[in-house]
Amino acid sequence: MSATYLMPTYNRQPINFTRGSGSWLYTKDDTPYLDALTGIAVCGLGHCHPQVTDAIQQQAATLVHTSNLFGIDWQERAGEILCTAAQMDSVFFANSGAEANEAALKLARLYAHKQGFKRPKVIVMEQSFHGRTLLSLSATANPKAREGFYTLDDDFIRVPFGDISAIKQAAQDHDDICAIFVEPIQGEGGLNTAANGFTYLEEIQAECEANNWLFMLDEVQTGNGRTGKYFAYQHSNARPDVLTTAKGLGNGFPVGACMVRGRANGLFGAGSHGSTYGGTPLASRVVHTVYDVLGNSDIMENAVTEGLFIRETLVDALGQHGVSSRGAGMMIGIALPEDMDCSQLVDRARDEQKLIINVTGGHVIRLLPPLNMSRDESTQVVERLVDLLQPSF
Repeated sequence: MSATYLMPTYNRQPINFTRGSGSWLYTKDDTPYLDALTGIAVCGLGHCHPQVTDAIQQQAATLVHTSNLFGIDWQERAGEILCTAAQMDSVFFANSGAEANEAALKLARLYAHKQGFKRPKVIVMEQSFHGRTLLSLSATANPKAREGFYTLDDDFIRVPFGDISAIKQAAQDHDDICAIFVEPIQGEGGLNTAANGFTYLEEIQAECEANNWLFMLDEVQTGNGRTGKYFAYQHSNARPDVLTTAKGLGNGFPVGACMVRGRANGLFGAGSHGSTYGGTPLASRVVHTVYDVLGNSDIMENAVTEGLFIRETLVDALGQHGVSSRGAGMMIGIALPEDMDCSQLVDRARDEQKLIINVTGGHVIRLLPPLNMSRDESTQVVERLVDLLQPSF
């Protein structure tokens, strides 16, 4: 596979796919691969979902772009359906998760500026991942991603994920904090969940309320039905001030969103933020279509049922070897023994089992299947993983 003119920024696998349908990807010779990764939590409705495809085709033949110098009907409609589902007040549409997170961090700075802070700090979590723009990268914990880029480390305070006492201690040690930014479940960090589950978010919100900080959630990966709710925070009684998302928002079409409510609403005014491509008629119609599908089907319920089936069946088969599971809905982490060599698992799954997976956090298989995966396909995911892993124990 030649990539002569492309910057070598990706460690690409030696395979090309030419088409996709539902839970399956196909190579040029029409070999099927069961996709349990969906472009890293992007194609939540499966590849080439007919309603999304139809919306793209119709809008591409009607109007693709005008810029935000003008009103955009589909952007208004997408904003309404998204904010209603997310329980937020207003939205800024971007092109990616990193851009949505950049907007959130700019909001935190503006919020602090209006209170007289000179150089405010945001609390973020160890093992977090928020993107690769300079500010979102500075909030990210991954040393490899940060190396060489002179990140803005003085603007962030890093605490262990799931440790509310560390947040309380940070509040005592610093008087210049303006916000907390956290993933409900850490994706790149290893599908980490807090010991007390989503109640952790309620505890964070309480600290934010007590200290007049913004409570900001990065739901780039956990949003858009991935965990069985529109957004993962909805498994709790927490309510964020700022909420970001992308990935499954466009089911493969690039689009992100930063939503606000309460004290974060109204911080941005005309000229304070913008995007040439943010919320085009085409992108907005796709967002509206994705949420129309999610809201008028049992897809999120299916994500819960099939996700639990995959987790429980895998642990039943491999638990005696120290295998455990974590996550929610179709955001699944299969934790393998820490001394197990996982370096070849992705390649072996692809080549031996025709199964697309990911390994994150060193020893956690990350599964992000389509939310509408069938029971037969879920069973195949389990069987192929068991066949892959069993000889290694």
